[in-house]
Amino acid sequence: MEIFTLPDVGEGLTEAEITEWKVAVGDTVAVNDILCEIETAKSLVELPSPYAGTVAELMAPAGETIEVGAPIIGISTSASEAPRHSDPAEPSSSPAGLGTNAVAADPAHAAVPAETGYSLPDERGTDEVGIGEEAPVPADGGDSVHSSGGAADIAGYSSGAALTGSGPKADAATRRPRKRSSAPAFQASQASQAGPAGSVGPKPAAAPQPPVPSGQTAVAPSWSPRLREEPAAAQPTPAQPAAPAQSSPAQPTAPATRGRKLPAAVGQLMAAGRERQTEVAGLFERVLAKPPVRRIAKELGVDLTKVRATGQFGEVTRTDVEDYLAERETNIDTSASFWMPDRGDNDARTERIRVKGVRKATAAAVSESYRDAPHVSIFVDVDASRTMEFVKRLKTSREFEGVKVTPLLILAKAVIWAAARNPHVNASWTDEEILVKHYMNLGIAAATPRGLLVPNVKNANELSLRQLAEALGTLARRAKDGKTQPAEMADGTISITNIGALGIDTGTPIINRGEVAIVAFGTIRQKPWVVSGEVIPRWITTLGGSFDHRVVDGDLSARFMADVAAIMEEPALLLE
Repeated sequence: MEIFTLPDVGEGLTEAEITEWKVAVGDTVAVNDILCEIETAKSLVELPSPYAGTVAELMAPAGETIEVGAPIIGISTSASEAPRHSDPAEPSSSPAGLGTNAVAADPAHAAVPAETGYSLPDERGTDEVGIGEEAPVPADGGDSVHSSGGAADIAGYSSGAALTGSGPKADAATRRPRKRSSAPAFQASQASQAGPAGSVGPKPAAAPQPPVPSGQTAVAPSWSPRLREEPAAAQPTPAQPAAPAQSSPAQPTAPATRGRKLPAAVGQLMAAGRERQTEVAGLFERVLAKPPVRRIAKELGVDLTKVRATGQFGEVTRTDVEDYLAERETNIDTSASFWMPDRGDNDARTERIRVKGVRKATAAAVSESYRDAPHVSIFVDVDASRTMEFVKRLKTSREFEGVKVTPLLILAKAVIWAAARNPHVNASWTDEEILVKHYMNLGIAAATPRGLLVPNVKNANELSLRQLAEALGTLARRAKDGKTQPAEMADGTISITNIGALGIDTGTPIINRGEVAIVAFGTIRQKPWVVSGEVIPRWITTLGGSFDHRVVDGDLSARFMADVAAIMEEPALLLE
C-alpha cells in the first residue's frame, strides 16, 4: 500500500485543512484523479493522486487541520500487491500484473515527461499576440502548462506524471483562427464607416471641439446630443448679423468693433441657458432606465436610486431590479432569523467562528502591513466621462468580442502607465534597500466567500489592452470559484481595490504586504461638473491611494495619482 502524505503546495505551507474528500474507501483511482480538496491560508487546492490503484484507507477526516508531511490516504497499487520475488522486467500473468500493464499502456494514465509535457494547439507565446487574437491566458480560468501555479507543483512533483490542470484548452484552439480571419474584414468595415479618422480606440475621445466663431460662447458640450442640438438652431451664421441692416436701410448699421454684438442671438442663448440649468438640475436626480424598467420598479415598489446600475450606458436594467429585490428579500429573511431572544445567557446567543484559512492569513497580513508601513492616503476626483465613452466603444468592437470590458480595465492600464513615470511606487521596502521592480505584477483585490484574496496579473506591463482584459476576467472567475492558487497571489508589486463595485465612493485601503502602494477605485456616478464655466452632468469618480511613506514621499504620491487621473480623463494618452 502506498501512503500519500500532505504535500507543501507552495509558499512555505505548514498545515492545511481537508475540506472535502472526493473519494471513498474502495474507490478505484487513476493517476491525476482528484483525491481531496484542501484549504490553505490563501486558497482552495485540489490534490491529485500520484498513484493508480484502490483507496485502502482515509487517514484524515474532512474538516481536520493536518500538518504538512502527515499521511492522509493509503492507496493499494498493483505494484505494491505483486510478489517481491517476481522479476519486474518479466510480464506478469496475474490479474495484478495485467492491471499494471493496462495502466502503463493507457495513454490517459501514462506519465508525461517533464522535458516534453504537452503543447497547446497553437503555442506561440505572448510576444506576438495582439488585438484580434486570443491571449495565452486559458479561457476557462484553468491552469496552463506555462503557469507557475500548476498542479504538478501543488502535488510536489516537478516531473513525472502530469497532475491536475493538465490537458489542452479548446477555446484557444477554436477561437484564434476565427479572430485572424475576421480582423481584416472588421478593419475594412470600420475604415469605410469612420472615414479618414475612423477607428475604434481612444482617438475619437480626444477629438478637438469644433471652433467657435468670434464673439460667441460655446454652451453645448460635444458629448451631449440634446444640448448640442438646441443651440445649433439658435446660433446665427456669419451672414445673420448683417441681415437687419439690409432689410432696414434707414437704421444705421452698428460699427464693426471688437466683440460684435448679437442682441437677438445672445438673448436666445441666455434663455436657452436658463432652461438648461433647470433641466440639468433635475437630471442629477434622475436615474437612467428604460420605461419598461421604470414601470416594473414602480409596480414592485423599488426605488431606482438605490439599485446598482450595470447597464452598458450606466442605466438600470431589469436584471438589476430583480437582483436588488432578491438581495433585499434575502436580507429581510436573514434579519428576521438573526436575533435571538434574551434567555438570561448571552453566551448562548454568541456565535463562535474559528479563525482559520484565508481569514487568519488576511488578519496577519493586514496587521503586519499597517503596523510596519506608515500609511499616507490622498484622493482625487476625476471626470471619467471619456473613459465611459471609450469603454462603450470597446464593448461594441469586434476586436473585444467575448471579452468583458469595464472601467477597471482602463484604470489598470492607467496604473501601469503612471508607474512607468513614477517607478518608486512599484517597489518594496527592506530595512537596508528599496527594491524597485522593473516589471509589474498587478494585484486585484477580490472579495470571495472565503475572504479577501489579492491575485495578480503577472507581467501586466507586457500585455495589450485585450490581453489585460482577458487576464482580469480570468482572475475574477478563478477567485469567485475558489480556484485561486498560491502562486497567483505571490510576488505582487502594486494593487488595485475596486470598492466602486459595491457602490462606495472612496476609502483608505491598507497596502498589500510586500508592496508600497495601492489604488482604490470608487464608484462612477453622474454628478454636476463645471466645464467651460457651465455646470453640466459628467461621469465622476474618486480615486484614493495609500502609500508607504518610507518609500513614497508626498510629492511622488501626488504625481502618481495625477498621472492615473489624467488617463482616466483622457484615455487617448495611452497612445503616446
